[in-house]
Amino acid sequence: MAKTALVVGASGIVGSATAALLVEQGWTVYGLSRRPVEQHGVLPILADLQDAQATSAALAQIDPDAVFITTWLRQDSEAENIRVNGAMVRNLLAGLPKASRSRHVALVTGLKHYLGPFEAYGKGTLPQTPFREEQGRLDIENFYYAQEDELFAAAQRDGFTWSVHRPHTVIGKAVGNAMNMGTTLAVYASLCRDTGRPFIFPGSAAQWNGLTDMTDAGQLARHLLWATESEAAHNEDFNVVDGDVFRWQWMWGRIADWFGIEAEPFDGTVRPLEQQMANDADNWRALAEREGLIEPDLSRLASPWHTDADLGRPIEVVTDMSKSRRLGFTAYQATDDAFYALFERLLADRLIP
Repeated sequence: MAKTALVVGASGIVGSATAALLVEQGWTVYGLSRRPVEQHGVLPILADLQDAQATSAALAQIDPDAVFITTWLRQDSEAENIRVNGAMVRNLLAGLPKASRSRHVALVTGLKHYLGPFEAYGKGTLPQTPFREEQGRLDIENFYYAQEDELFAAAQRDGFTWSVHRPHTVIGKAVGNAMNMGTTLAVYASLCRDTGRPFIFPGSAAQWNGLTDMTDAGQLARHLLWATESEAAHNEDFNVVDGDVFRWQWMWGRIADWFGIEAEPFDGTVRPLEQQMANDADNWRALAEREGLIEPDLSRLASPWHTDADLGRPIEVVTDMSKSRRLGFTAYQATDDAFYALFERLLADRLIP
């Protein structure tokens, strides 16, 4: 019998990649979103996880072998992030019918587990890099911790197994996503090429010079499926990155080359994309209309604030994958190839010129 999966946030970067992999592997896949989009092989479920009663009603006929939680909602403060996102996980897991067989629930969070929430991102006393799972939580409120606590409480109550997955910045395609560095950089490079503006690294010297890593959405999807199907990975937390390391001074030039532009030499000055792209909405709309692109709304493609947060960090960020490797996850993805694959897909889908 085919296994059944519920992918929560199926229209996002991680959710869409996870749903696609599960369909490819022969799973029956339900995709839950507030605004479902058409996805090959995915059965859509419309639900707002902030509404407990509506969530329960939407899930009444679903009995999944695995649940993948890949969504969150950004709020104006960390206290609100905790309240809203904790409730979403709680409502989801309380709304699922009692399992007729064993069930696994995988939660995707991220490296803010180690770096702190947006209000204190990369500040204060942080654990040493490379980040390792045994370093535990920071002594600060964080909505990722609230999501985990809801997961742990529901697992104890309902008897399912769980896994927590902490990617670094994720590379993948999604329109209207709040955290989307790959597409943001593709749009920025396209605007630089079109207007003749210099392609300027927006971040810090620490990020330009230091080692870092990233997580391709396909790599994360493979990790989620591996943890679901591997008993040794049950009831464990994991970092998950591509498996390579790089410096932005190298990657920035690689991205520039793909777009046929020159990378501006970095002089140590932080020049946030939020400032560089502040007046680009009309530029992008004109470019989209001239080139026949399908998304003229810049705000649905680019998230400069999030890219600035990642590239502006004052510390080197490298992530340890030893725990996954020891337990049998050996997949690898070259990060420059992940960028190129995303750019090719955006080009083919007429999202960039």
